[in-house]
Amino acid sequence: MTNLNTKKIPSWCPGCYNFQILAGVKKVIEAKIKAGQKKEDFMVVSGIGCHGKILDYINLNGIHTLHGRVLPTCLGMKVGNPNLTVLGFSGDGDAYAEGMEHLIHAARYNSDFKYFVHNNQVFALTVGQPTPTTEIGFKDKTTPLGVKFPPINPIKLMLASGATFVARVFADVGQIEFVLKEALKHKGFAFIEVLQPCIIFHKDEGYQDKVYSLDKVGHDKSNFEAAWKKAQEFDYNAVEKIPLGIFYQTQKPVLEEQFEQLVELKKKGIGWKNVKR
Repeated sequence: MTNLNTKKIPSWCPGCYNFQILAGVKKVIEAKIKAGQKKEDFMVVSGIGCHGKILDYINLNGIHTLHGRVLPTCLGMKVGNPNLTVLGFSGDGDAYAEGMEHLIHAARYNSDFKYFVHNNQVFALTVGQPTPTTEIGFKDKTTPLGVKFPPINPIKLMLASGATFVARVFADVGQIEFVLKEALKHKGFAFIEVLQPCIIFHKDEGYQDKVYSLDKVGHDKSNFEAAWKKAQEFDYNAVEKIPLGIFYQTQKPVLEEQFEQLVELKKKGIGWKNVKR
């Protein structure tokens, strides 16, 4: 009952880093189920893009939602049943283009769910168009003259928006395991960016040779100013060093604890359908 495999044959490209993300997530959740949690305690939401197929390959309840709408779907699940452990998965196009407005407000609301962004800096499913994190000068068939606009910095964006857990990892099983375990301990919205180079349309430009661990250099994740400074080291154009790990973590009021009705649901351990109105 703890095996989260499905009968679906993955259609990701052989060698895609999405396999690493999937494996890390499954290992953590399988361990939670072995420790006593039920499969029904978990819900998965995915959006549109290569990342979105993750729902097909993990045997948990969930919704494959509209482009850019992963976050409001996650929020709806938590409002319907605040006892669920909700995991959201988006791509950089899904999160930072169509879903940008939801991302900023999710950080503000601080609902207790966890959000992974698979960032490969292109719309890979539709064969390589630039996204808001694509570097200046990138060329594809839709942008033959090269990208002219500077990419956004998602870590700085989340820090500025008030997110209470802000992290970045590379698409490696061990790193995914580590950050998800820490995110599940955190009470509130957890934002996790995963650097996931597309092996077809946006190959790894030496990222793995330039990453370093924030934890190993003694970074204080409770220090907002230190987190902001570290967030500026990598802007997708000047790639000299790339910090990985938890940039910032703090505690603020959680959305589900600020509404009497949700507090009642949390105590009873049930959803709306069982509450007397």
